Amino acid sequence: MPEPRVDVRLLRRDEHAVLDHVAPGVFDAGVDARLTAEFLGDARHHLAVAVDDACVVGFASAVHYVHPDKPAELFINEVGVAASHRQQGLGRRLLQVLLAHGASLGCRQAWVLTGTGNHPARRLYEAAGGRAAAELSIMYEFPLVPKADA
Repeated sequence: MPEPRVDVRLLRRDEHAVLDHVAPGVFDAGVDARLTAEFLGDARHHLAVAVDDACVVGFASAVHYVHPDKPAELFINEVGVAASHRQQGLGRRLLQVLLAHGASLGCRQAWVLTGTGNHPARRLYEAAGGRAAAELSIMYEFPLVPKADA
């Protein structure tokens, strides 16, 4: 009997319940219903999922944005695949769904950051057609602490 095919697609705004069943290790932390609703409710946020037998076994997230002097771009935030489903091309399929969606939205470029030592991610991005930028980038982080309610 053939194995069931893993379905890879974009989630729609009303599909919060799909994230009720997620395999261990797909996301960095547990999925929060409030954050899921906020994410899916924002038309500029996009989430591709890989679903195997009603369980999410992979995802890729992105944000498309515009700027006053540049065409729209797609920032790919993160890709995660359950250990049980790695090395099967799911990461690449998830990226392809996001890239096609970004193109349909008029984005002229998509980009993602990863660490120089993250070789699995670099192999994935290169296999999906990505090219390393000519200039090395350095990411700066700014911790933001909310002010206490007055």
